[in-house]
Amino acid sequence: MMDRKTTSPPVPFESSLERLEAIVKELESGQASLERSLELFEEGMKLSEACRGQLDAAEKRIEMLVRRGNEVGAEPFEPGGPK
Repeated sequence: MMDRKTTSPPVPFESSLERLEAIVKELESGQASLERSLELFEEGMKLSEACRGQLDAAEKRIEMLVRRGNEVGAEPFEPGGPK
């Protein structure tokens, strides 16, 4: 038998963000035990990394339409706008 690695589809960005907000709220409440706090922190770091990756991928896909004279063309997105 072949060893097949299954990859689950990425969690939607919005779901990850909602979970991160819930983690922060629970940690800020101060009611979690040390062990639970560490578990939440670890989960939050993984979610944060996943969100950052999704944002980076989205940024690479964004193109802005730029008008040059009578032509409209696509140009790669640059954070902070044109210089």
